[in-house]
Amino acid sequence: MGKNMTPELQRAIEAKNLSQVTAEPLKLLAPGVYCFHESWGTGKIVEWQLTTGHIVVDFEGKREHPMQVQYAARALQPLRSGDLRVRVLQDAAAVRLEAESLPVKFIRCFLQDHNGKVALSSLSSTLVPKVFDTAGFKKWWGTLRKKLKSNRHFHFPSKRTDPIEFRQVPLSSHESLLAKFQAARHLKDHIVIADQILKSLDDFSQEEGEPLRGVALHLGEMASKCRKLRSAQALELLLARDAICSRYRSLRLEPPSVTIADILQAEEDRLPVVFAALPSAKQHRILDVFPEVFGKSWKRKVLGLIQGVSWRTVVGIARLFERRDALHEFQKAVFISIMDRSVSQEILYWVCRKRGGYFLQHLFNADLLVSVLIILEHKRLDDGRRSRLHDLLLEDKSLFQDLLSDANRQTVRDIMRRLLLSSVFDDVNRRSLLARIIKIHPEMQNMVVCEKAGTSQEAFTVSWTSLERRKAEYDDLVGRQIIQSVKDIAVARSYGDLRENLEFKSAREQHAALIRRKTELELMLANARGTNFESPDISKVSVGTVVSLTEVLSGNTETYSILGAWDGMPSRNIISYQAAMGRVLLGKRVGELVELQDSNGKPQKWHIGAIRPFENFELL
Repeated sequence: MGKNMTPELQRAIEAKNLSQVTAEPLKLLAPGVYCFHESWGTGKIVEWQLTTGHIVVDFEGKREHPMQVQYAARALQPLRSGDLRVRVLQDAAAVRLEAESLPVKFIRCFLQDHNGKVALSSLSSTLVPKVFDTAGFKKWWGTLRKKLKSNRHFHFPSKRTDPIEFRQVPLSSHESLLAKFQAARHLKDHIVIADQILKSLDDFSQEEGEPLRGVALHLGEMASKCRKLRSAQALELLLARDAICSRYRSLRLEPPSVTIADILQAEEDRLPVVFAALPSAKQHRILDVFPEVFGKSWKRKVLGLIQGVSWRTVVGIARLFERRDALHEFQKAVFISIMDRSVSQEILYWVCRKRGGYFLQHLFNADLLVSVLIILEHKRLDDGRRSRLHDLLLEDKSLFQDLLSDANRQTVRDIMRRLLLSSVFDDVNRRSLLARIIKIHPEMQNMVVCEKAGTSQEAFTVSWTSLERRKAEYDDLVGRQIIQSVKDIAVARSYGDLRENLEFKSAREQHAALIRRKTELELMLANARGTNFESPDISKVSVGTVVSLTEVLSGNTETYSILGAWDGMPSRNIISYQAAMGRVLLGKRVGELVELQDSNGKPQKWHIGAIRPFENFELL
C-alpha cells in the first residue's frame, strides 16, 4: 500500500473502485486543495465520490464539475496554497498591490512556481482580467521588463513566444547563448542560436571572444557534414562562422575546413534551387561573393537567380550590378524577360510598387501592364491562388493612371480586352479596373458597351503555327482539363459539408478559371486569321516582312521580323505587329527614319535599310 495513503483511498483500492496507479496522484488532490487544468484554469477540489469513480471540482464558470478519477489524476495539477494562481482566486486586490509595490520579487516568485521559466502569455492569462485589465497589464509589464533586463537572474528570449527564465546563478546574455548553442541537438536550432549570437556580438569584448572559437569550429564542422544534402543550411552556417571570425582576429581559421565558395562551386548546376532555400536577408550576403567565386561568368550566374527570389533580393541584385558598373546588363535582362513574358511576379510587383525604382523607370509603361495581366493569368491557371501582385493592382488606385497616361488607343483597347476576358479578377474587381481605365481614356466607354452587347471584335493575323498551338491548347482544355475538373469537383463534393469543404471550393474555382479560359480561347480563335506570310508587300514594312535597321549615331545594325499577333519572340528579334515596336515600324519604307527605345528606355534614331520577305519558318 502506498505511503501517506488516506483511509478513504485505501478502502477504494481494496474495493477495486480505484487502482494503485490512479490513487498515487489523487492523494495530492484531497478536498480543499486547489488545482489547475490546462483548459478550465484554476479550481478547488470539493469532494471525492470514489464509490462512483468521480471527484467534484469547482472551476470558475464550472461549479461542482464532476470528473472521472482516472482523468482527474492525469489532467489536474495540484497547487500549493501560496501559488499565484490560487492567490488571484482568493484575493485579487492583494495580488495587485504586491505586483505594483514589489514587482521584481513578485515575478521571481511566479517563475519559481513554474520551475524557473514561463511564457509571457501564461503570466498574462493569470493576471488578466482579475488583477489588471489588458491596458493596465501592458503598462505594468512594460515598466517591469526594463528593470528585469538589467537583472542577470532573468533571461529574455529573442522570440516573444519563448519563455522568460529565472536563474539562481546569474548568467550574462552571451554566456546564456553559448550554453544554448552547446546544448542544441538539431541543425536548425544551431542556425537559430548562431544568428542570435551574431546579434549579440557587441556583448563580447575582444578578450571575451575566445569562447566563440568553439562555436566557429563547430559551425564549420557541421557545414562540412551537411554540405551535400543540405547545401542551403551549410551556407547559413558558414555565413555565421565567417561573421564571427571577421569580428575577432584571434579566431580566424587557417585554412577553413570548407568555404562558401566551395559550396557555390559544387552546387553550380543547382544554384537557383539552393539560393531560393536561403532566407532573403542571407541571400544578399551570398550575392556579394559571386563575382569572386565565378569570375567573368558571375553576371550570368546571378541573372539566372532572379526568377526565383523575392523582390527585395531583386533590388539587392540590381545594386550588386550597379556597384560593378554593369547595371545596363541587369536592365537589359529585366527588359527582355518583361517583353517575352518570362518575368517573375516578384519583379513585376517591385517595378509596379516602386514605379520602376531608380533604374527601371523606362519599363514603367503600358507594355508592363500587359505583362502583368499575362503573368497573372498564367499563375492563376497554374495554382489558382491570388498573389500580392494581384492585390497591388486592386489596392493601388493610381497605378493604372501612371501606367496608361501616355498609352495609345490600340494599346488601351488590348488591355481592356484582356481584362474583359481575364479569369484572374471577379466581376466586381474587373468592373472597378475597367472604370479606372475609362476615367483615364473616356473614349473607351463604347468598347465596354459593345463587349457586353456581344459585338464581335476585330480580326487579327497570326501564323498557322501559332494558330495550331492555340487550337491544341483549346482541344486539351475541352477534351482533358475540363473533364478532369468536373471529376475533381465530384470527388471533393463527396468529402462532406460544402460550407467548410476547402477542396470543393478550390475545385470549383479551378473549374471556373478553365471555363473562362475556354471562352477566351473561343473568342480569340474566332477572330484569328491564319497566314503563311506569302507574298507580303515589301515596298513597306508589313506583316510577314524582315526589316534591317541601322542606328544613326553608332552604325549598329539589327534585323527584326514582323509577324503575327501570337508570334512575338523578342529574344529572337521576332516582333508581333501588335506590339509597340511593331506598330511603330508598320507602313514605314526604305530610307525612312524611326525612333525606337533601347533596353534602357532611351530613344534612338534608326534608318530603315532593307525590307524582304520572312522565310525562316523553322523559328516558329
